Amino acid sequence: MNSTLSLNRPVRNYTLGSFKNPKLIEARPSRHQLCSHLIDFSKLKWFGNVNSRTGSSVQQQLRDYSGESRRITSRRIRVSSNDAQFGSFPNKGGTESSSFAEFITSERVKVVAMLALSLALCNADRVVMSVAIVPFSLAHGWSRSFSGIVQSSFLWGYLISPIAGGTLVDYYGGKAVMACGVTLWSLATFLTPWAAENSLLALLFARAMLGVAEGVALPCMNNMIARWFPSTERARAVAMAMAGFQLGNAIGLTLSPILMSQGGIFGPFLIFGLCGFLWVLVWLSATSSTPDRSPQISKYELDYIMNKRQKSHAVESKPKTKMIPPFRRLLSKMPTWSLIVANAMHSWGFFVILSWMPIYFNSVHHVDLRQAAWFSAVPWCMMALTGYLAGLWSDTLIRNGTSITLTRKIMQSIGFVGPAVALVGLTAAKTPSTASAWLSLAVGLKAFSHCGFLVNLQEIAPHYSGVLHGLSNTAGTFAAIFGTVGAGFFVELVGSFQGFLLLTSLLYFLAALFYIKFSTGERVNFDESDS
Repeated sequence: MNSTLSLNRPVRNYTLGSFKNPKLIEARPSRHQLCSHLIDFSKLKWFGNVNSRTGSSVQQQLRDYSGESRRITSRRIRVSSNDAQFGSFPNKGGTESSSFAEFITSERVKVVAMLALSLALCNADRVVMSVAIVPFSLAHGWSRSFSGIVQSSFLWGYLISPIAGGTLVDYYGGKAVMACGVTLWSLATFLTPWAAENSLLALLFARAMLGVAEGVALPCMNNMIARWFPSTERARAVAMAMAGFQLGNAIGLTLSPILMSQGGIFGPFLIFGLCGFLWVLVWLSATSSTPDRSPQISKYELDYIMNKRQKSHAVESKPKTKMIPPFRRLLSKMPTWSLIVANAMHSWGFFVILSWMPIYFNSVHHVDLRQAAWFSAVPWCMMALTGYLAGLWSDTLIRNGTSITLTRKIMQSIGFVGPAVALVGLTAAKTPSTASAWLSLAVGLKAFSHCGFLVNLQEIAPHYSGVLHGLSNTAGTFAAIFGTVGAGFFVELVGSFQGFLLLTSLLYFLAALFYIKFSTGERVNFDESDS
């Protein structure tokens, strides 16, 4: 184009009067200033056919505005799919950036907020048993090892669904599968009191069904974020969703003792189950599986998302994923195994801390159940905060030119080495407050993993992120079962939690080295076998 203002739009004729018309152009404050002396008005085709007289008139008016210290600000025109924002200048990476105000009020943030609520319910339903296990054990005379088996019953079901659920997510999309998952796990939570009153077998079955349903939560979250967010915002989006996940732990751990004291041991199961049913109604009526199907999204936001995704290989840029994914090729690549190892270690640490910390504070530091729940909940609040900060930092590194591969390795190293060091400090804690501080540091730094392997799933396999998440989640579930049950037997044999914490610390170091060695932020071709 001949003009410095050409925006790759169809040429339209505008009169000077229409240029002044505020209905056509919406002025917004901007840091960019358009100086009239930079414009060659004889070539200004954006205004249509402009002769020298008209050009002089326009130029004079611009000078008048300039003399009054007025700025020609950037404009948002919702008529183009080629530009994210009229008048915006490319940043260092050559792409446009959305403002914080636009981001926080956008439709995509509404979607991630709903995902965060679902993950909060997911963990709240899951963690109730970590508190209820103490009165259950006293009432039924369960040993520490058998308490570990009861808590791990959730993981039996969680072991079954991630791969199948991830495949369904890739094929049908995250919205429908997430709705089914939340409905089923809310029903399992709601029926837990009835199951516990009837038999131990029914209780174990209800918890296993909870695991089956919750196995689809994270693959659905990953799928929805991959569809709704460009790559420069995904770490922040995942951090926001996972903040809800961690706050669910805090909500479950703190509210469960209160609800139990007011409504009996089964109170929290009923309340959290009903909240899940309410969430499903809102989710189905207020969200869409993809941005282009959303009736609420603005034209500007849709153009922004689509333009960004075209530059980063959108999920919808190829035909629908095959129902049967190429498992052999997925498992033949070392980046896949780096994700599997990372997820396994992440789940080991997560479920050991989630399941055993209330008992740890109760037995080692001799605090009552309600205090133990509060001490156990503080670290999850810290994790929600540090996870969001990690997401901001990760996205900033990428926008400033740091490679995706290096960014993911930095985040994952902090997410594993940090907790490894903090758990060593936890073994030496002498007071509940000191122990809670070390535990908060360990769990808080662990949140950096969400900007490591968890985002990395979308990057190396955008068309198979659901099933790849399912594969790594299955490995993580095996590790979680082994860690949760093994902790109980380990404490019975050795008589101390400290030895198991040191073992977990060593495993964190080894997993960090494996991820650094074999991970990548580049897209991996899983559709063709190596020659």
